[in-house]
Amino acid sequence: MLVRFEVENFKNFENKIILDLSKTKGYEFKENLIKDGIVRSGVIFGKNAAGKSNIGYAIFDIVNHLTDKQKNLSEIYPYSNLNSEIKKVSFNYLFQFDGKKVNYKYSKLDPEELYEETLIIDGNTVIEYDYLNNKGFCTLKGTENLNIIIDNNKLSFVKYINNNSVLKNDETNNIFRKFIEFVDNMLLFYSLDYNRYIGYTVGSESISDAIVKRKKLEDFQHFLNRLDISCELFSREVNGKNQIFVKYRNGEANFYSVASAGTRALALFYYWLINASSASFIFMDEFDAYYHYELSQEVVNEIIDKTDAQVIFTSHNTNLMNNNVFRPDCLFILQNNGIRAMCDLTEKELRKAHNLQKMYKAGAFDE
Repeated sequence: MLVRFEVENFKNFENKIILDLSKTKGYEFKENLIKDGIVRSGVIFGKNAAGKSNIGYAIFDIVNHLTDKQKNLSEIYPYSNLNSEIKKVSFNYLFQFDGKKVNYKYSKLDPEELYEETLIIDGNTVIEYDYLNNKGFCTLKGTENLNIIIDNNKLSFVKYINNNSVLKNDETNNIFRKFIEFVDNMLLFYSLDYNRYIGYTVGSESISDAIVKRKKLEDFQHFLNRLDISCELFSREVNGKNQIFVKYRNGEANFYSVASAGTRALALFYYWLINASSASFIFMDEFDAYYHYELSQEVVNEIIDKTDAQVIFTSHNTNLMNNNVFRPDCLFILQNNGIRAMCDLTEKELRKAHNLQKMYKAGAFDE
């Protein structure tokens, strides 16, 4: 799981910004949102242009150089903060696997060019590389005969070791493998009705075709019905692709020709729900941009109940500031280039009975 994330000089974040998912409290409600003392499911709020999307891009920067999964480099230019004279962007991740901490730090000059890279497992530095001077080391057992001079600042030394080594079967190497597997299965997607995403897989496919091919059309209809969207669906092959249609008393229509923006967003959400079953970490940006507030709550519950992934949402919907949906240590506010949980933004002891939305609108969590 991701425990803590820091980034400095990235896009609109000139100064270091920290997302700490380990500062949980002892609330005795919504305990399924916490795992091993770490936030398993949380939501980030913030005003327009505060940087909610950029936090997602920053967290998923790791996908760009450690995996061969889907990238979206065009979204992260300009890369470094334009108010800063420093060109280097610095990232620092803390993960936990089987009770062991994994600290991965690196800096880049642009989305593809690495400057330095360090991996620490259980307090021991096991991989380090200086791309400016082309020197580094690796202490993982099984890499003793590996050429450690890579002379390519677009190739991660960590990725190079993972792809070119036969690692011994020991505790440290097993944690290293879990780290690589976690990053390889991270997924970021957007609420919009076109399928842009980062990580987890590669390429694109028709949502309708995918639902039908996976024999999930009936389940998709039940999913929509449960969310109070009454419809009867069937499929038909058109130009070699399966398309979904809606049946009416006096006719039929292509699903996407009659679906609202919110229903199309639900189709995208459902697509990822059935396709990302092995996702490790999911970041859903503006996930409820087209949803009624009650529907937002249903979608949150759906993904928390149906996946084992660690999930972070971003939203403007203050109705989610609700102890029946989340809890104060899972509700984060991005403001003044900082991210803090609601419970850390007030001296008041927050209880389940508190109206967090009302407190937020009254400025109780302003810094």
